[in-house]
Amino acid sequence: MPAFHHAGSVVLVLFAVFLPAAVVYSSLPTTLTLERAFPVNKRVELSELIARDRVRHRRILQGIVDFPVEGTYNPYTVGLYFTRVKLGTPPKEFFVQIDTGSDVLWVTCNPCNGCPKESGLNIALNFFDPSASSTASLVSCSDKICNLALQTADGGCSSQNSQCSYTFQYGDGSGTTGYYVSDMLSLEAVLGNSLVANSSAPIIFGCSNYQSGDLTKPDRAVDGIFGFGQHDLSVISQLSSRGITPKIFSHCLIGANSGGGVLVFGEIVEPNIVYSPLVPNQPHYNLNLQSIAVNGQILPIDPAVFATSSNRGTIIDSGTTLAYLAAEAYDPFVSAVSHMGTIS
Repeated sequence: MPAFHHAGSVVLVLFAVFLPAAVVYSSLPTTLTLERAFPVNKRVELSELIARDRVRHRRILQGIVDFPVEGTYNPYTVGLYFTRVKLGTPPKEFFVQIDTGSDVLWVTCNPCNGCPKESGLNIALNFFDPSASSTASLVSCSDKICNLALQTADGGCSSQNSQCSYTFQYGDGSGTTGYYVSDMLSLEAVLGNSLVANSSAPIIFGCSNYQSGDLTKPDRAVDGIFGFGQHDLSVISQLSSRGITPKIFSHCLIGANSGGGVLVFGEIVEPNIVYSPLVPNQPHYNLNLQSIAVNGQILPIDPAVFATSSNRGTIIDSGTTLAYLAAEAYDPFVSAVSHMGTIS
């Protein structure tokens, strides 16, 4: 979601299961029998070898897939976080804003009405052209993935157009319209000891041919938005459903002066991380906020203000620059901070 405004919400860990490895010690010699995957006298078709290789790549990628993060929190400079994705064959790089409040990955396509051609972020903007990728294909209205889009009211089809299209409207009033494309997403899997395995996987993403509102402004323009919501159309859900990556992602931000950070498909394991459980069965990533304390003193705020209900609750949103509080919590918070002399 564009900076300064509400787009939705964040998840650090959706689901994780760890099975401890069994360790067995024995002084007796052990013999392991090795067998060939294919008998010597069996003719193996190239397609079968490719299929086995794809399965092997999927096993490799069941770990950490790394995306570098750029940008900062500062609303007076960048005010957003973005990463790079490579789409198509040959791969083409795009800068996309990280947004856990929306579901779909989309990038600007050629041609595009109202789309910025320059960016104040010192990045070169790109346009995706499906005809220039040897692996791209358009998603038709009869495709089952289009039915998923229609269920969210984001997708659309008409008698004049057989392509599966979409329209997204964000909380700041900006929006984008386009159509869905299937193509390859390049992945870099971290295997440990600084080893990286390059691979790719087919995904469905949006091809934007119209933008409005803040999306058209060049000062903080990027190539698109990388949605990390819970819907089946999100990239994290698509890759997880195929067994390529786990349905876990981590968004780690570096200190205020450095900016950036890292985004991974997988879990970052650190001993001092404190986890907060998410509220289940919510359209966004909701937390159970219980209270706010200033200088060690809990503020007199009714806990019901933070309760998750229809159009209420506390969400984490990587696409929103500022924190927003309901008036019942905002007023006592500002009053407490003001009495500390930290703001004018």
